[in-house]
Amino acid sequence: MKISTKGRYALRMIIDIAQHNTGEWISLKDISRRQGVSVKYLEQIANALNKSGLLVSSRGPQGGYMLAKAPEKYTVGHILRAIEGSLSPVACLETEVNTCERKDFCSTLGFWKGLYKVINDYVDSVTLRDLVNQVEETSDYCI
Repeated sequence: MKISTKGRYALRMIIDIAQHNTGEWISLKDISRRQGVSVKYLEQIANALNKSGLLVSSRGPQGGYMLAKAPEKYTVGHILRAIEGSLSPVACLETEVNTCERKDFCSTLGFWKGLYKVINDYVDSVTLRDLVNQVEETSDYCI
């Protein structure tokens, strides 16, 4: 499993929105400037996050994006799955029902199931609030 650029940028984008949440709409132009990602690319990501219910949007000159709920209500897993789909390390575990013809005698299936569980448990244990706090802790550091 490899997280795509779109998945990585989605995580950065949603952290940015959480960090700059003042109750006003946040424009893609502002996110683009802070994150160094093109507005066009952010539009694709924002549409996917909006469709998945993670963001809400408003059109117009004063429009932009906001989180649909509080940062502690999001997990990294929610965000990545909205962009990447399944986080399965192998194709046979991507759907609820394993349709692989070798599933009954596969010598590696147990390993892949275990890895998949570890991945899901980890990404579902870290919240957006955790990531925002982590960014704020490291940016407050000075000598």
